[in-house]
Amino acid sequence: MAWAIVKRTSFYALVVAIVVIAVFPFYYAILTSFKSGTDLFRITYWPTSLSLGNYASVLTQGSFVQNLWNSLIVSTLVVCLALLMAVTASYALSRVRFRGRGLLLLTILSVSMFPQIAVLAGLFEVIRFFGLFNTIWALIFSYTIFTLPFTVWVLTTFMRDLPIEIEEAAIVDGATPWVIITKVFMPLMWPALVTTGLLAFIAAWNEFLFALTFTSSNATRTVPVAIALLSGGSQYEIPWGNIMAASVIVTVPLVVLVLIFQRKIISGLTAGGVKG
Repeated sequence: MAWAIVKRTSFYALVVAIVVIAVFPFYYAILTSFKSGTDLFRITYWPTSLSLGNYASVLTQGSFVQNLWNSLIVSTLVVCLALLMAVTASYALSRVRFRGRGLLLLTILSVSMFPQIAVLAGLFEVIRFFGLFNTIWALIFSYTIFTLPFTVWVLTTFMRDLPIEIEEAAIVDGATPWVIITKVFMPLMWPALVTTGLLAFIAAWNEFLFALTFTSSNATRTVPVAIALLSGGSQYEIPWGNIMAASVIVTVPLVVLVLIFQRKIISGLTAGGVKG
């Protein structure tokens, strides 16, 4: 009995420690975002004063609101394009038999193994050739390229597990491949679509290297670059309050999205079951 109590206590203590370590950086960022003046350099773990000056400064000065809008547009379009192409590609790779299908799938997956810096120069030349430099389309193009391998692989694996009888019944009823994909498979693939779409959105929202390289003006930059380029009153001043406020503004929508879509994933898994 005593040993069981010790095990349970140790387990909950470990859980609390993991939660504190994971949440503390975000908590301290929120705490710092409400500080101003000399309070920024005082180490405190409880709020002593609350000031919205940093948030007001970030949202009213510079082009941070425009950068937020750019990130939203880029991330949304990347998710739509990636899922549209990935769903059709996964149907072909999982249901259509052709020579070299396995090799093609491995080739698609191998693309994601290359780090961004390895293809940066070549991708920059392609973007410059098409006249996309310093536009949000350069980011949409590059993000979609790096998002597709993961989404195609996940959706192909998920679609392979769907019963073939459903597709055969749809074909007997005269359904075309597009109808099968949109009306039959997509409702059952809701968990995978939500998961891959959410991960693609987060990746596009947080991407920094391509956004820094392919854009050169405040009007086209996204929020990660905008936060990195925040400057103080002089070249020797780092505006920690504004940086933390901007980081909180950028992070909160992602946390909300994860909480919302986590429930959607669970409901989709429950509703997508096939009874035999």
